Amino acid sequence: MIKLVRLDERMIHGQIAIKWSRHTGVDRIIVANDEAASNDIIKKSLMMAAPSTCKTAIRSVENSLKLMNDPRAENLKILVIVSTPEDLLKVIDNVKEKIPLINIGNYGRIAPKKGMEMRKTYGANLYAYDDEVKIFKKILDHGIETIYQTTPEDTPEPLAKVLGL
Repeated sequence: MIKLVRLDERMIHGQIAIKWSRHTGVDRIIVANDEAASNDIIKKSLMMAAPSTCKTAIRSVENSLKLMNDPRAENLKILVIVSTPEDLLKVIDNVKEKIPLINIGNYGRIAPKKGMEMRKTYGANLYAYDDEVKIFKKILDHGIETIYQTTPEDTPEPLAKVLGL
C-alpha cells in the first residue's frame, strides 16, 4: 500500500534515505521518472543514494503505475517519489489505490527553466510558475491531504495555504 507520495525534484537523497524512509516505515521506494528510468547514470546514482532498508525501483511513470496498481503492492509499504507536478498529477489520476498523503518537498530550484522567466517563491524550497500552480490546484481538487514539508522535523503546512489558494 502506498504510504506517501512525495514531490522532490532531487528524487533520492539524504533526506529520503535517512529521514523520510524511516519516518514513514516504508520497505519499498518507487521513483516514477521517465528521464531517470532511461538514463543508466542517473539510475545508478539514485540506487547508490537509496537506503539499504528499502527495495528501490526506478521506472518510467507508466511502468511505475503498473507497479503501484499491481494487487501484490497492497502488502507492501511504499514511498512514491516524483520530480515534477505533472508527474504527480499523472500518478494521482491513475493510481487505483487510495493515496493517504501527498508531500510536497523540494521543487523549482533545479527544475528546467522557461527562458528568463523566474518562478515565484512559495516556501524555502518551493518555487513555481503560474502554470505549475494550476497543476497543483488540480492535484488539490482530488481531495487528498497535500502538505508542504521538507523534512519530517518541519511543521507540515497545507499546500493550499502555502500557495495562497
